[in-house]
Amino acid sequence: MAANPLDEAKQAVRTRIWSTLTTADAVYGASVHGRIPNFKGSGEAAARLPAWQGASAVKAVPDKAQLPVRVRALEEGKTVYMAVPKLATLKPFDLLDPATLTAPPIEAAHSRVAATIAPAVEFDALRRLDLIILGSVAVNRDGARIGKGAGYSDIEFALLTEAGLATAETVVVAMVHALQVTEIPTPTTQHDVSVDLIVTPDETIARASPHRPTGLDWASLTAEKIGAIPALATRQPG
Repeated sequence: MAANPLDEAKQAVRTRIWSTLTTADAVYGASVHGRIPNFKGSGEAAARLPAWQGASAVKAVPDKAQLPVRVRALEEGKTVYMAVPKLATLKPFDLLDPATLTAPPIEAAHSRVAATIAPAVEFDALRRLDLIILGSVAVNRDGARIGKGAGYSDIEFALLTEAGLATAETVVVAMVHALQVTEIPTPTTQHDVSVDLIVTPDETIARASPHRPTGLDWASLTAEKIGAIPALATRQPG
């Protein structure tokens, strides 16, 4: 099968960002390639995140770079939902409720601990979300975001939108290192999610009228992808 030019363009951006971060010693771990970067300064970014005071329900990715913001949310009494890897179960979110945690926030916010102490819940059990924090490899200053290429964040967002849990009032954030913010024109499709805010350890960039998909783009989903995600399989039309 011929390579998709848009996918190739996105991968070129990813590769450039991963290499730049590695050269600058801006990430933790031996290799960042193929991953959501665990960037140095994530704690500082979490501490300065705007749109925080009014948020009571937060959806955050389980990546290590977002650990400080998950800890902060739990310490401040916010409900946190974390997606399980690849949305691979019928109940694809771990529910971290500060009122019922059996471990301190600094422990409970780790994805491995959450998987053992937090109840798993379906999409329909989530509260309406005030804040969604996405894992990102790169983000353009216009708010166009690129993940690591699997497409799970965009599928998840579309499902949340269809369920009325992600609305126009939900603030969508990319928390990244400054080197992940790029001026390179970022190719996107209709189902890609762009962000309201880009937060780095040193800067906050607000974007007006970010693109939000209105629902699932079934035509872009393969039978293999649908079969691997129970929440898709149970909603497949026809």
